[in-house]
Amino acid sequence: MSTPRNIHLIGICGTAMASLAGMLRQLGHRVQGSDVAAYPPMSDFLARLGIPVMQPFSEKNLSPAPDLVVVGNAISRGNPELEYVLDHRLPMVSMAELIHQEFLTGRHSLVIAGTHGKTTTTSMTAWIFQSAGRDPSFLIGGIAENFGSSFAVTGGSEFIIEGDEYDTAFFDKGPKFLHYFPDAVILTSVEFDHADIYRDLDAVKFAFQRLINLVPRRGRVIAWDGHQNVSDCVVRALCPVERYGFAPDSYWRITNLAHSPQGSSWSILRDGQPFGDFHFALSGDYNVLNATAAIALAHAYGITAAQSATALAGFLSVKRRLEVRAEVAGVTIIDDFAHHPTAIAATLEALRSRYPGRRLWAVLEPRSNTLRRNIFQHELVAALASADRVLIAAVFFKSTDALKPEERLNVTEVIAELKARGTPAAECADADTIVATLAPQLQSGDVVALLSNGGFGNIYEKLPAALKERAL
Repeated sequence: MSTPRNIHLIGICGTAMASLAGMLRQLGHRVQGSDVAAYPPMSDFLARLGIPVMQPFSEKNLSPAPDLVVVGNAISRGNPELEYVLDHRLPMVSMAELIHQEFLTGRHSLVIAGTHGKTTTTSMTAWIFQSAGRDPSFLIGGIAENFGSSFAVTGGSEFIIEGDEYDTAFFDKGPKFLHYFPDAVILTSVEFDHADIYRDLDAVKFAFQRLINLVPRRGRVIAWDGHQNVSDCVVRALCPVERYGFAPDSYWRITNLAHSPQGSSWSILRDGQPFGDFHFALSGDYNVLNATAAIALAHAYGITAAQSATALAGFLSVKRRLEVRAEVAGVTIIDDFAHHPTAIAATLEALRSRYPGRRLWAVLEPRSNTLRRNIFQHELVAALASADRVLIAAVFFKSTDALKPEERLNVTEVIAELKARGTPAAECADADTIVATLAPQLQSGDVVALLSNGGFGNIYEKLPAALKERAL
């Protein structure tokens, strides 16, 4: 462990930053932070760790001066604390760089990357390693229910980390995962996303190509074989590349797949030979793909098929990934982080297999920097059309919003296209309007998928409350 320091995190309430704060505290550093506002679940998480959170941002939060300031990637010039740091030349670092310095050096860095599925796949991988007695360290972009945490710092030799392709800090516009110097990589998928920082698909692919280029010859890449974009990113790897998927020539081939309300079961062929049979409580083809990637990486580190099967049979999932938030009067309310048309389509498909024959509502908040734009407007319509009913909130507005009107998602047009396809749909101004519109229409047996990568006006609490009040 490095010498204990006083460390201040600007933007501490982000999921990754709060996790880093906990990790630093575990190493013995004295940790504090600030944010524009602290709110659950991260405010409760930090309070349990005894880490003070100051709000709002202010120069006063940096007095006395800390030994080190961690600048979150959501912090930009004009923030009063950042300006104070620059004026006084306080030592500063990005989250990703500090993770490399404090936690990855001397360990095997196993990076799980991709446009979709990396949080769940990281959680599955960590749980398999943990169940096999490997005592891994990990950092996940969500709360893994098996651990009740998003991080662990242990004495194990592997550090399993979710590799985010989003930029690192205002002074480092490269992706975070380039700081993680992987010994092995899982690459789940590659699509155009994060339209606020990537100009096009080629730019996204170039970022993932740079990640793959960091893997040493002794390392391993486990890559989905279901899309040319992934192939383009791994074609020049200098280490062994193992592909997984449903194709007849997949090195890790998924067969005998069956979904039911109780979960999913499947078999795997490794290089054409039977490898193992697996089952877990999750639904959806994408979750089976995620699990197969985790199994493949675990095998590269000496974990057997039987050990992986035992771990996955007890895997519980991740908060905000098909999470059942409430069941009221026969209505099931699901919270899912889906923030891209591909992810939304996969989520709704999984819910169809888990709740067959039930009426499915898709309730969307266009909040991510990609979804707030119109670049995937038609793809969004196609994804939502698989629901029985659709409600869409107004496009989320950011105080720093530089989106031009012609660049914004046109919710009115999306609603019109859905209706033209025969899917009843409506636009609502905000979460309160959605609750007022939706609650009277819900019937016993309905399934409501709340789709957002943010707080969604606390609809997760408001909708169940409205249903309980209606039932009185």
